[in-house]
Amino acid sequence: MTDGAPCAQWAMAAVWEYREMSMPRGTTRDEARAAFVSMAEHEYWELARLRLYPDGRRKVWFRRKVIPAVRTI
Repeated sequence: MTDGAPCAQWAMAAVWEYREMSMPRGTTRDEARAAFVSMAEHEYWELARLRLYPDGRRKVWFRRKVIPAVRTI
């Protein structure tokens, strides 16, 4: 790495796919948690950001890493 070339790990930046979900006011913590667990276990999403508004609404952003398909033949 004396020639100033970037490290091989840095050359491949992660590409993320995002999904936004809104929950109405009155949604309990248990209902929200059940939705988050379902997204994580069955669709491989992870929680990226959660915003709780003063009126009780929730806006949630999930993300998952995009793994490009590579042809093997």
